[in-house]
Amino acid sequence: MHMRPTLSWTPTEDLPPGSTDLEPVADALSKGGVLVLSGAGLSTESGIPDYRGEGGSLSRHTPMTYQEFTASAQARRRYWARSHLGWRTFGRALPNAGHRAVAAFGRHGLLSGVITQNVDGLHQAAGSSVVELHGSLDRVVCLSCGAFSPRRELARRLEAANVGFEPVAAGINPDGDADLTDEQVADFRTLPCASCGGILKPDVVFFGEPVPPQRVEHCRKLVREAASLLVLGSSLTVMSGLRFVRQAAQAQKPVLIVNRDPTRGDRHALTRVALPLGTALTTVAGRLGIPVDGETATPARM
Repeated sequence: MHMRPTLSWTPTEDLPPGSTDLEPVADALSKGGVLVLSGAGLSTESGIPDYRGEGGSLSRHTPMTYQEFTASAQARRRYWARSHLGWRTFGRALPNAGHRAVAAFGRHGLLSGVITQNVDGLHQAAGSSVVELHGSLDRVVCLSCGAFSPRRELARRLEAANVGFEPVAAGINPDGDADLTDEQVADFRTLPCASCGGILKPDVVFFGEPVPPQRVEHCRKLVREAASLLVLGSSLTVMSGLRFVRQAAQAQKPVLIVNRDPTRGDRHALTRVALPLGTALTTVAGRLGIPVDGETATPARM
């Protein structure tokens, strides 16, 4: 399945309005076995914009596609210059109340797993163990030899190769891409794989690139084993996440969504709660008598 950037999703049917009743979510969690599927909307309270919500980045920014990245050295220069700057912001981001609540649910044995579509590492920084559906920005992979290396290692090499590269970005996007002009990135120097000289790529699934089949099957197994599916902060516009909602619904497992805007999965859901995620999840934790840790001082990236 290939993902493509989708600027909008328009319902073709009447969907029920969003609810403010958190009782179905609290009830599902109290029974345990909940599989969480999270999207970019969970990280907006950490200062990272989402793709399609109000003010989402796709209104001004088209993410790099796999085909463009692999075909053009100029596109790779543009990507790595923008991503190098954006990664600094990601490295300073802290988990918010939503991430901390999910981690608390996990510590109390209420979750069967967490699948995240996010590449920012904030779930992990909050203490959750996750399946990274779309990979992670903190790793780099060589497209020639397949070697993996830490992003911080490449960041040090890029800093040394681009002394004085300090442009001012107009914004940061969910994929870690900073908004820079072509003129700002024109002189940026990219670097090859230190092992074989091949092309380096962040270990994330670009638009137009398939999610590794074994990862998809692992997620399908998690859905099969879960008692219910809780979607947090995802519009479910692309099939990458929607397929798991459809799978759960077909197996007659309860699907619950917390997202302020309508989603492509609403017709499969028992409810969609249209409340801010941090507030909603913290409230649910309180109802269940589960303490949510205070703000951590550990950022997602070092």
